[in-house]
Amino acid sequence: MRFCVDSRWSAVRVGVTVRRGARYWRRLGSTLAVCGMFSVSLGLASAQGLSWEQLAEGMVVTTWDPGTRCDGQVPRLFMVKIDPERFRFSTYHFRDEGLPAPLTIKEWQQRTRASVLFNAGLFREDFSYMGWLFKNGRSLGSKRHPLWKGLFVAEPVGTGLPKARVLDLAVEHFSPDDPAYHEAAQSLMLLDRSGKPRVRRTEQRAHQTVVVEDRAGSLVVIKTAGEVTMWELAVCLQEGLPGIAHAMAMDGGASSDLLISSDLPGVREAGRDPSLWQRLVDGNGVEHITLPAVIGVAARDVARQR
Repeated sequence: MRFCVDSRWSAVRVGVTVRRGARYWRRLGSTLAVCGMFSVSLGLASAQGLSWEQLAEGMVVTTWDPGTRCDGQVPRLFMVKIDPERFRFSTYHFRDEGLPAPLTIKEWQQRTRASVLFNAGLFREDFSYMGWLFKNGRSLGSKRHPLWKGLFVAEPVGTGLPKARVLDLAVEHFSPDDPAYHEAAQSLMLLDRSGKPRVRRTEQRAHQTVVVEDRAGSLVVIKTAGEVTMWELAVCLQEGLPGIAHAMAMDGGASSDLLISSDLPGVREAGRDPSLWQRLVDGNGVEHITLPAVIGVAARDVARQR
């Protein structure tokens, strides 16, 4: 099963590859023109002069086409920047939800009502999660993966910690017996704080979902608009977006998926046909595979915290 997106100069073209049992694939298409409406100052600001479009207070989106800057090897990137002070991150697994089977990302959104959803880390054939996965401070039964050093964490137990961040388990500690965060999902480290890629050079190309912590403390979810090796993507991000503190890679290939709710104010107020958004990032118009685990993003009640 594979979620496919091909980039074009003026629009992003969407397709889907689906595998059911024996491998076969089918491709569908639709287009979405994504253009920035204004620029904002971000930890990811770079010489590229990224232009971001606001979806809600504390959430903006953009696309970046690295082009020749990354030797033409990296496709267009769709990025959602989220302020953890205004948005809460939550992990979900279908078994913990009492469901008989995994859901598509659209079905997850209907169940959770999250503003943004993206696929979590890797999973086995029986849909069990490969690595630590925590929900509300309790383990969902998975064990630490001995090799993967990336850990997305959110919702600190105590005060004084960032609301959400990416941990590098090679140099930072996380205790499963006394977790400092309620939510956690383990996967591969892509870039560390020194800017070093933490993945091997291989020829394997796939669509990728990346979670970035930028130097301003925001979280950025990146969805590639085409297939790329993890090494090429890591080097391109390190060279092209110097505002990145470090990054981890979630599951790629067939499971790489991202949804943005059409209920967000910026989507409604942009004056575009909402279906254009839905075909790329809202689960409509294309067929998506089922995902056993996802991470959802929902607005906080900021006023209540004051």
